[in-house]
Amino acid sequence: MNQPIEPGSGGRSSYLSFMLAGEEYAVGLLRVREIIEYRPVTRVPGMPAAVQGVINLRGSVVPVVDLAVKFGLPARPITRWSCFVIVEVSLDGQQTVLGLLCDTVREVLELGADDIEPPPAFGTRVRLEFLRGMGRHGDTFILLLDLDRLLSLEELLRLTTAAEELPAAAPVAAPAPLPEAPGNR
Repeated sequence: MNQPIEPGSGGRSSYLSFMLAGEEYAVGLLRVREIIEYRPVTRVPGMPAAVQGVINLRGSVVPVVDLAVKFGLPARPITRWSCFVIVEVSLDGQQTVLGLLCDTVREVLELGADDIEPPPAFGTRVRLEFLRGMGRHGDTFILLLDLDRLLSLEELLRLTTAAEELPAAAPVAAPAPLPEAPGNR
């Protein structure tokens, strides 16, 4: 697991940055298994909207999470740069492989303790408990995600519960029969 850098430790950590709906995010590089190009996702009934479905990765079933949808953003079109970042997270004490749908992968960053600021109290689409901090890279800041909290079993169950609590669509009534025209008897 990629632990946060302790201030004054002088250590540096590597992060993989990627884009989601025009915002740049990053995850600890040690959590990333691979990056694969987009392929069709098999929908699984009853899953929350943020869990797009599953993909077959060399014979293994890998759930795919769309973080933008999880953050409340609208679905984005799939482009030639869309890809899956395959990560390993701890779900209920077990290491689990998940795919993160990204608009594009940017770069690998090396950040030290002096490059990381605490997350802002407001202004981000991401809940504060899902952030490790803000990584300073040049003139910009990148949101550093805490994958274990963001993709915890409790959080995924919360998504499922929220999807189940959405009001069901009202049943559509069958249209009333049209009156018969005179002479069609």
